[in-house]
Amino acid sequence: MTGRRVVITGFGAVTPLGNDAGSTWRGLRDGRSGIGPLTLFDAAEFPVRIAGQVRDFDARTAIGADHKPGRFTRAGQFGIAAGLEALRHAGVRPGTYEPDDCGVSLGASVGRPDLQLLVDIGQLRRESGNPEAFLAQSPHQVLMDDQNLPLSALVQAVDARGPAIGVSTACAGSAHALGEAFRCIQEGDAELMLAGGHDSLTSWCDMLGFSLLGAMTDRHNDDPQHASRPFDDDRSGFVVGEGGVVFVLEERDAALARGATVHAELLGYGSTLNAWRITDSPPDGSGADQAMERAVEEAGTGTGGIDYVVAHGTGTPGNDLSETVALKKVFGEDAARLVISSPKSMAGHLTAAGAGLNVLAAIGAIRESVVPPTLNLDTPDRRLDLDYVPHVARRTPVRAALVNAFAFGGSNTSLVVGAHREDT
Repeated sequence: MTGRRVVITGFGAVTPLGNDAGSTWRGLRDGRSGIGPLTLFDAAEFPVRIAGQVRDFDARTAIGADHKPGRFTRAGQFGIAAGLEALRHAGVRPGTYEPDDCGVSLGASVGRPDLQLLVDIGQLRRESGNPEAFLAQSPHQVLMDDQNLPLSALVQAVDARGPAIGVSTACAGSAHALGEAFRCIQEGDAELMLAGGHDSLTSWCDMLGFSLLGAMTDRHNDDPQHASRPFDDDRSGFVVGEGGVVFVLEERDAALARGATVHAELLGYGSTLNAWRITDSPPDGSGADQAMERAVEEAGTGTGGIDYVVAHGTGTPGNDLSETVALKKVFGEDAARLVISSPKSMAGHLTAAGAGLNVLAAIGAIRESVVPPTLNLDTPDRRLDLDYVPHVARRTPVRAALVNAFAFGGSNTSLVVGAHREDT
């Protein structure tokens, strides 16, 4: 491990398992599914009608009227709420650090116009006969679609004038955002970074797109809690989720000096690109294996020091096989003793926020010595012969966890999260 030490002092979450970090962790630990019928639009004619949907979320309560929640997308509201919770949890407020020493790093899907809005504008133009009818739309809509608007809101919340990083690397987004925040603190560019991700690809357009790609399972519309089946022989695709998960990272000595509670330490970061296919993982695990190797090497734990792997574990046939092959390549004989599980079996795939949920699972496992389960692992795939903690959580000490995030386009990211070593 090189550079300055980086610790995690706060976290916040809005997920299908709960609208704060505590309830989300309890849902993971208890093996509770947050997947159910999709109610954000009329999906009756869609091939997939389920999702890991955030429910009972009140943006005005979670964010506060001062932040004008109506100016943000659904995903942006999740990210801001999670970020504000993380700051409260860490006891950080403007003035805790000098503004130049603070930054924000967020992963999110790239901003784009809402297709329903474009349809509405086209209809308005036809009905009115006025080619400039679109000017009646609110100018705030242009800003709402910008992925960096929530980042700017959190910059204001922490009064940050240091690094501001917006990342859009699909399902690896929050892992990259955390990794780059880690680097900023290691290299002395910041003392504190607010980092994580947010996403909500549960619109009719996104659901239709994933359906056309054949990436989602369409076999469990009437039984949604059994739809997400990572590592199971009957897996047939992922389940879309949504949410936001954000962390406070601090330079270790500065955090201790202000009396912060340290929940875990970020030890290593690896990032690679395999560029094999846009939507598929390579069967030989290449790219993913290198990201894991780099993260473990930087962490200084060796493969023998990793107890838990929070898998990317999407439930697609190719990804789960590729990840397992990569783990065997990296860990060798140590792979057989690892405990591995996938939070996506409970929450669905939070896309750009997915790795944030995995990091939250790693922190909970380290703090409570409980590894969350992989739900719906009823019939193990004979090719996937590692320990994926089926059905129920397992009590076991966790010194350090490897967190994986692999994305469309071949973007691979791994992080190592460990218990804080107070004696060094």
